[in-house]
Amino acid sequence: MAKPQKGVLIILAFFSIYVIWGSTYLLNKISVAELPPFKIAAIRFIIAGLIIFVIAKVIGIKLMITIKQLKNTIIAGFLFLTIGNGIAVWALMYVDSGFAALEISAQPLVVLLLMLLLEGKRVQPMSIVGVVLGIIGIYLLVSQKQIVSQENSIIGMVMIFVCMLSWAYGSLFVAKADLPGNYFVNTGYQMLTGGLMLLIASLLFGEKWTVPGEWSGEVQLSMVLLIIFGSIVAFTSFNYLLKVVSPEKVATCTYVNPIIALILGWYFLNEQITLQSIIAAIILLTGVYFINTKRRLARLPRISKKRL
Repeated sequence: MAKPQKGVLIILAFFSIYVIWGSTYLLNKISVAELPPFKIAAIRFIIAGLIIFVIAKVIGIKLMITIKQLKNTIIAGFLFLTIGNGIAVWALMYVDSGFAALEISAQPLVVLLLMLLLEGKRVQPMSIVGVVLGIIGIYLLVSQKQIVSQENSIIGMVMIFVCMLSWAYGSLFVAKADLPGNYFVNTGYQMLTGGLMLLIASLLFGEKWTVPGEWSGEVQLSMVLLIIFGSIVAFTSFNYLLKVVSPEKVATCTYVNPIIALILGWYFLNEQITLQSIIAAIILLTGVYFINTKRRLARLPRISKKRL
């Protein structure tokens, strides 16, 4: 591939992981105002998984995997999508999209703590600084009176933390698990199985199902964008970038996504951005920077990118 063409692809890929992933919080917030949360996530991932399988079949990628790999993709799909995404979408019924994005940006902190507690990994000194800053940032974020006073907002905050724990444990699991070698196939199986479990959860919770023709145009558009761009395009871009640029550059989406989510939530949904939220974001993302920096942390497992 010619260098100019490759350069354009890299720019488009960064746009995907910066803006598209950052916008998924807004799109889920719009959808959850009209549709049940588990239904939203189930439809998104089942359709995205099926599309991935169709694309893989067309371009000649084999879909056959071992029984062990299937079991591991089911576990990963449950941790990342059924719990990690489904409950996060549910939490958006009670918290702003920008707030959710900021809280979720602390994910590397949770991974680091689980590595310390479950695996006894040695934490580098600068990573400890990152953890301290992250805790301060989270405290400033969740302690705001105007947020805590909102109905069921505390439940939403706690549920987002549960999602973060699930994603963090899932990240440690996939670092050691036997999974399909092709990331496209691996993603397809995780999305399809995770989506089917979300479908079961939706039915168990008695969520009302309606056909897309009964949805508002705004929700229809949001769901299409979530499926095509949020689930397929952005994830493919992420894996492409991991091959052509350094992991540190790819990890910069951790700092950009919350900012995009805050701006979009403020512009389209009139979500309030307080001075305390801005200060919390600066402190929290600085802490994440210290944790993510390769030289300061010895051999963190590659974290599957969780996005709403």
